[in-house]
Amino acid sequence: MTIIFNSMFGKHFFMSKVGKAIRLERIIDRKTRRTVIVPMDHGISVGPIPGLIDLSSTVDKVAEGGANAVLGHMGLPLFGHRGYGRDIGLIIHLSASTSLGPDPNHKVIVTKVEDAIRIGADAVSIHINVGAEDEAEMLKDLGQTARNCDLWGIPLIAMMYPRGQKVKSEHGVEYVKLAARIGAELGADIVKTNYTGSTETFKEVVQGCNVPVVIAGGPKMSTEVDLLQMVYDAISVGSAGVAIGRNIFQADNPTLLVRKLCAIVHKGYTVEEAGKLNL
Repeated sequence: MTIIFNSMFGKHFFMSKVGKAIRLERIIDRKTRRTVIVPMDHGISVGPIPGLIDLSSTVDKVAEGGANAVLGHMGLPLFGHRGYGRDIGLIIHLSASTSLGPDPNHKVIVTKVEDAIRIGADAVSIHINVGAEDEAEMLKDLGQTARNCDLWGIPLIAMMYPRGQKVKSEHGVEYVKLAARIGAELGADIVKTNYTGSTETFKEVVQGCNVPVVIAGGPKMSTEVDLLQMVYDAISVGSAGVAIGRNIFQADNPTLLVRKLCAIVHKGYTVEEAGKLNL
């Protein structure tokens, strides 16, 4: 019986790894091993902000620019794999909170892994605020979700942000590299976190995390050049790409901006070279 059990377990483990590998190629470029993800999960937390009022139009624009995947809640699949235009990967976000809640930093699970698989997701994501009052509950959710993703062979992206009373700076390297490492330790396949502001410090984050690290875009940046420079710097020290939301979908021309970002992430363009691109 032990031999039979071990054989069955080994087969299942192998198949789940194969499933993850197949799905990862839907959200990560197989040649560069990097990705450009456009999160559109903001509607639950802050409502129908500019760029997210017409989701189908926004998905079309970023897909045309060459983005690898879009990320959002269960309402997004209606537009993610839409049967026309350039194909794009679909990541379903599993956790949420609103700006009106007593503690917006407390993220709770609102969607099951199985439901995301059922509607055709290529990967799932979960948001964890390291240092928040309810950190323990969120870490438990992360661990359980990671095991469930292993079971079903679907990749997990962990959005790991340092936020709480003990966090002096959400971009401080000592906090960011801890948050990223926690995501990897608990089973994430990709970690999304804040850029620390310099190549020297972000290199510590990448080196301390044994899974691919992608950077968040954060609040709307002052200029496009600032955004491109941040992405270039992160890539130069080993980042696996970006997961940038409002800086893309609220841009004057999301398609062109995504094309510029893809040029840096996948083609090795400099900021100056990418900035000269047009449609």
